[in-house]
Amino acid sequence: MKAYVVDKYKKKGALRLAELPDPQVQNADVLVRVHATSVNPLDSKLRDGAFKIFLPYRPPFVLGHDVAGTIIKVGSGVSRFKVGDEVYARPRDHRVGTFAEFIAIHQDDVALKPGTLTMEDASSIPLVALTAWQALVDVAKVKPGQKVFIQAGSGGVGTIAIQLAKHLGAMVATTASAKNAALVKSLGADVVIDYTSQDFEKILSGYDVVLNSQNSKTLAKSLNILKPGGHLVSISGPPDPAFAKDLGLNALLKLVVQLLSRSVRKKAKSRGVRYSFLFMRADGRRLEQIAELIDSAALRPVVDKIFPFNQTPEALAYVETGRAKGKVVIKVE
Repeated sequence: MKAYVVDKYKKKGALRLAELPDPQVQNADVLVRVHATSVNPLDSKLRDGAFKIFLPYRPPFVLGHDVAGTIIKVGSGVSRFKVGDEVYARPRDHRVGTFAEFIAIHQDDVALKPGTLTMEDASSIPLVALTAWQALVDVAKVKPGQKVFIQAGSGGVGTIAIQLAKHLGAMVATTASAKNAALVKSLGADVVIDYTSQDFEKILSGYDVVLNSQNSKTLAKSLNILKPGGHLVSISGPPDPAFAKDLGLNALLKLVVQLLSRSVRKKAKSRGVRYSFLFMRADGRRLEQIAELIDSAALRPVVDKIFPFNQTPEALAYVETGRAKGKVVIKVE
């Protein structure tokens, strides 16, 4: 099969189109013919080596964390799916690689594709929707009437998180440029802060939840808009001790993680709020619930551009410009 591989960890390193053996299908796996995949900032960070201490891959490896496609083979232990099923997924860590013609995925990471979506639109959903769900539902436990601040509302996670927060009954504020204000309002944002000319810290206050996806300066400012008992969930770091425990890191790495997040945890405690780091997990059952929300029109994908498979490096480069609205998709077949 054809696939785009990373030959070595390198910032802005090139992807190489390679001919690889077809994936091996284990007992609990389904083999998916990839119709479409999408690009996430995580792909760039993985290639750059930003997570190699906590999430090591041995080069050469295939990038890609989202997939929509058709099952062409099932393992002997698979009971939830059959050949011919149209599915979508975010494969689990250490088994990613959707910038390819085929991928073998554990059945627990897979769900039937939303019936109302094309393959291209469906491929834009898994990672960002699981991230939004795990942050807002599983960790922050957003309730009706709460005030939620979602940073970077026109980005991949932001476009889905705004819709999900509104579905949960929250009042939503977000940041976006003036040209993207209409988009985020159409998704349900009640308050839009133009980050190019306004300071959200001076405008917002008394928030219950913040979904942080930006840098450390923005993280520190976000703590100040939370009310006592509020919760800041960050998907951009720094990692916290709970993350280290979940990954089963050794004592030295646990100490490193503890030091990385000590400052923000101390500031959060002094303000009477909570801090959590989220590194999303693959979850096919959650994707089933997300598919129901999509098919009921509670959530909709936002796709900026669709690239052909032979322009996968260009798709990754476009995402790295930071100008994409929603997701960037790669049509493989």
